[in-house]
Amino acid sequence: MNEKIRNIAIIAHVDHGKTTLVDQLLRQSGVFRANEAVQDRVMDSNDIERERGITILSKNTAVNYKDYRINIVDTPGHADFGGEVERILKMVDGVLLMVDAFEGCMPQTRFVLRKALELKKVPVVVINKIDRPGARPYEVADETLSLFIELGADDDQLDFPIVYASARDGVSGLDPNELSPDMQPLFETIISAVPAPACDETLPLQVLISAIDYDEYVGRIGIGRVERGVAKKNLPVCVGVPGSGSRQAKLTKLYRFEGLKRTEADEVAAGDIIAVAGVPELSIGETICDVNAFDPLPFVHIDEPTLSMYFMVNTSPFAGKEGKYVTSRNIRDRLYKEVQTNVALRVEDTDSTEAFKVSGRGELHLSILIETMRRQGYEFAVSRPKVIMKHDQYGRLMEPMEELTIDVPADYMGAVMEGLGRRKAVLSNMINDAGGGVRLIFDIPARGLMGYRSELLTDTRGNGVMSHIFKGYAPYSGDIEERLTGSLIASETGETNAYGLFNTQDRGRMFVTAGVPVYEGEIVGECARNEDITINVCKKKHMTNTRASGSDEALRLTPPVIFSLEQCLEFIRDDELVEVTPKSIRMRKRYLTKDQRIKDFNRRMAEKEKGLIE
Repeated sequence: MNEKIRNIAIIAHVDHGKTTLVDQLLRQSGVFRANEAVQDRVMDSNDIERERGITILSKNTAVNYKDYRINIVDTPGHADFGGEVERILKMVDGVLLMVDAFEGCMPQTRFVLRKALELKKVPVVVINKIDRPGARPYEVADETLSLFIELGADDDQLDFPIVYASARDGVSGLDPNELSPDMQPLFETIISAVPAPACDETLPLQVLISAIDYDEYVGRIGIGRVERGVAKKNLPVCVGVPGSGSRQAKLTKLYRFEGLKRTEADEVAAGDIIAVAGVPELSIGETICDVNAFDPLPFVHIDEPTLSMYFMVNTSPFAGKEGKYVTSRNIRDRLYKEVQTNVALRVEDTDSTEAFKVSGRGELHLSILIETMRRQGYEFAVSRPKVIMKHDQYGRLMEPMEELTIDVPADYMGAVMEGLGRRKAVLSNMINDAGGGVRLIFDIPARGLMGYRSELLTDTRGNGVMSHIFKGYAPYSGDIEERLTGSLIASETGETNAYGLFNTQDRGRMFVTAGVPVYEGEIVGECARNEDITINVCKKKHMTNTRASGSDEALRLTPPVIFSLEQCLEFIRDDELVEVTPKSIRMRKRYLTKDQRIKDFNRRMAEKEKGLIE
């Protein structure tokens, strides 16, 4: 056993300060020079992470405190990226559970803590943001204890230490009223509470791969903990998973984590977290073993996806104009490559060679994949997300349920409850706070959450905050009404102009402005009535020799509504698609011409009468 190593993961609900805490631990352990310019949330290195202010991928770092080496894994807080949390828990011995001193225990707090307790990880609770107005550290500590008891923690886990901190200011302490000006109390708590890895260096090598990275020089890199033995550079090994054969390889490169960098090492003993290169086609969940002792470890169970959608080749008239990778082979190769590192994702081939079924944890999980592919030069179309239904042992149709938590001023509580009632939500708890706000907790079908975020912001005038987590499967709760508005559809291919838009903007909200190329079948607006209307936004004013007072006044156009990718996915119906290119995001009808749409509608009505579809 290596007594001088500690392996910890930082887990919490989104925006409770995980990445900011890692920043402070890195700063105060001397990773950065005194005069070095360091950006905030330095662990969020991905462009999308920095733009959105969230963590998407788990990342490793290591700091040295006194003569101890502390390996730290920063994890995502969003429920959609729960697979990232599940897989890295195999690498660590303890977890820092961060809880916001104002918000308290949130849905993702419960999810990540349950996973950690199931794997018998040692918890250290960090109550963060105690400098926040309205902070209630003692109440939150009691809430956290109640959550531990509710989740069935054993006696040792219930005896968890609590550290109070403000990660932004870099202060911490064992009492919220007596804080040290640095993170030393947290460092000392980690060393005293989290055990050293129980590993034996004398046994044959065993490394469980929990993450995959890629380097353009050395290729595929596997990240995992040395469970036993000693990993050495150029060591012959065998690789595989339980219940299957093994393959031979050699560890051509061996790395340890030092701050934000990977440093090469000749050998690393059991208990440390390493990165290895030289193993072709290495995958998450595989075990690297001594060549003479193949003994693979079982990998942690990853929860199943709850949402699916179809990725397909773009067939619009503008196809191929903006994207670099447009063929079905390009799209298929990229999706299957993603599965190797994104353990919560599933990809299936369909009857058509031009469409692929992709399943994930939620809308955000899938939309991040779409956005990543878009930025890499891919062009494709996606369908509306649908929940994955199941049948139980009695043949009943079961659907995924979510636990929805909404924080809202009390004045808007009625509007929120009315809106969620139409979506089959059931109120399970209501908590009032001293500041005039209220926390509403609902059980709601996953179907009912689609498109609700924008409705919540409208109902609460931007004051509502929602978060949700997968709860389980329950019997199908009946039909849920979809959006009550239709689509405005372009009737011809061309370029929009002010005259055409001016004469159609009374029909509803427009999504395009003048001078934008559109094609027949593209959705250019939202109809105020519950029907689809075909409009001509390319219509030009005919030139005549007649002049009349007032006929040539300037046209006043209402500014268009610009949707984000997530809003587009929420807006579309089953017969509509989102076209995604590196430069544009458009919505369109599945069938572009009006005749095709009428034929498709008549066909579906005939099938419904015969009972072939619901």
